[in-house]
Amino acid sequence: MPRGDRTGSRGQGSGRGSGMGTRGGGRGNRGGNAAGPGGDCICPNCGQKVTHQLGQPCFEQKCPKCGTAMTRG
Repeated sequence: MPRGDRTGSRGQGSGRGSGMGTRGGGRGNRGGNAAGPGGDCICPNCGQKVTHQLGQPCFEQKCPKCGTAMTRG
């Protein structure tokens, strides 16, 4: 770099890469995997299915049959 303009014998240009960097290709905020508004909540104990209620996670609902916390199905 004879004049400090970054065009020395090693190459030309600023030397800045065009890669993705440390923030590229992520899964979004908190890396969530929300299942969406539709679907069912299923009891892992007895298999009872209940329609998923918008705004209420399945794990907060209790199975109407046996009282176990539901999971998303």
